[in-house]
Amino acid sequence: MNNRAEARVDEILPNGHILRYSFRERLMHWINSFAYLYLMLTGLGIWSPWLLWILVVLGGAQISRMLHPWVGLVFAFSLTWMFLTWASQMHTTKEDKAWMNSMEHYVRNEDEEMPPAGRYNMGQKLLFWGFVFCGALLLLSGLILWVPEYIPWNARALRYFAVLVHPAAALLTIGLFMIHIYMSVFAERGAFKSMIRGDVSQAFAKRHHRLWWERIVGSASRR
Repeated sequence: MNNRAEARVDEILPNGHILRYSFRERLMHWINSFAYLYLMLTGLGIWSPWLLWILVVLGGAQISRMLHPWVGLVFAFSLTWMFLTWASQMHTTKEDKAWMNSMEHYVRNEDEEMPPAGRYNMGQKLLFWGFVFCGALLLLSGLILWVPEYIPWNARALRYFAVLVHPAAALLTIGLFMIHIYMSVFAERGAFKSMIRGDVSQAFAKRHHRLWWERIVGSASRR
């Protein structure tokens, strides 16, 4: 194994760390993240006159309104990419149910009281499906708001649907985004860095994703 790029995800690297995210996974995550941040900020500026100053900071109201739907397509593309990459790993297991029953320990950062989790714990899986569901609603409602002139008047209920659903789904994603930041920065210290470098220490893997760590170590010992 000469370098990190040649390693497989879930493989122990020469430095003893585990490659948690491939370059491809990190790329799609950051494309999605930056697109979402732009959409969140411009969306808030468009939604409320009190937040119009955000649009001014980002280049002006006209530019922001013009770019918002196009960046929305980038977000939808990257979210679809993430869905195709990770959906198969986001199914609920019996270990996830035990993890959910111990949620209060996770919130208090009492990791020693948490049952073992796989590569993704149940909280991360719920965040994933929440973003996928809300992302689909944002795309459908956003397309209607983008080209309302193509919606016939006898189908104007679609316009009402879009006006109500688009901000509601956006607010839900903001809540999910805040939870995601908490989980990656505070609840699992080192998780944020893993999405930059790609790898995690074995101590991190053992502490937060013990079943995943045991599988990797077991596979390495059988080689």
